[in-house]
Amino acid sequence: MKIFNDITALRKSLNREQQIAFVPTMGNLHAGHLALIRQAKQLSDCVVVSIFVNRLQFLPQEDFNQYPRTLDDDCRLLAELNVNTVFAPDEEILFPTPQEFLLALPSVANTLEGEFRPGFFQGVATIVLKLFNIIQPHLTLLGKKDYQQLYVVREMVRQLNLPVEIIACETVRAPDGLALSSRNQYLNKVQRLEACHLYQALLQIKKEIISGCKEFLTLQENATKDLIQRGWKVDYIRIQKRSLLTPAQINDEDLVVLGAAWLDKTRLIDNLEI
Repeated sequence: MKIFNDITALRKSLNREQQIAFVPTMGNLHAGHLALIRQAKQLSDCVVVSIFVNRLQFLPQEDFNQYPRTLDDDCRLLAELNVNTVFAPDEEILFPTPQEFLLALPSVANTLEGEFRPGFFQGVATIVLKLFNIIQPHLTLLGKKDYQQLYVVREMVRQLNLPVEIIACETVRAPDGLALSSRNQYLNKVQRLEACHLYQALLQIKKEIISGCKEFLTLQENATKDLIQRGWKVDYIRIQKRSLLTPAQINDEDLVVLGAAWLDKTRLIDNLEI
């Protein structure tokens, strides 16, 4: 396994590869990341994993400094999976000067996560575009757990005619349903037991809709109230149309329910397609 910090050396190493599958990460790898990488290996002989904690997608009050950085452990896991290439640049490599060129994003980026984390998707889109330009992958694998992020990246690829195929991979969950996330380790034992109730709230909405309920606002409100009663601070519970990520209308099909909520100081997100 080759580990690169330098862009020029990375490009030289990848120059002759016929097909590159790319998995972008912020490190602190867990089973969800490893599932993406295993799927990438099934699709290509050359798999590149990036590890970079992107300052641009953190608000000033968020956990950029506290975000777990476990490069040695991550590289050990990647070596066990026989990953070809790891790109783990320092911040000054990707941002040698202030990043003054930023993408203007569609209005969907200002909803849901964008409403509560303004600027988040601009930071995500900027770093993903930079990594695409550096690595020039043919395939990129992203998890459905970050559903809106997946949507934004797909739209960026489509509207900017980028020569990369985005492959969406299913969310990996703990046995109790909690979506795996690097931030789960912030939870104490009591909070960890409670954390699965965000998934359960979304699952109840999914069951109600499958059973024929079209009272979407009521379903959202009831789920929000239930979580608040359990001690959560809810940012949103929303039923959206998958194709546009706009609020679902009564006759819409192919829906997704998305939620974001806080347990004390830990923010969790999840979603379920319907």
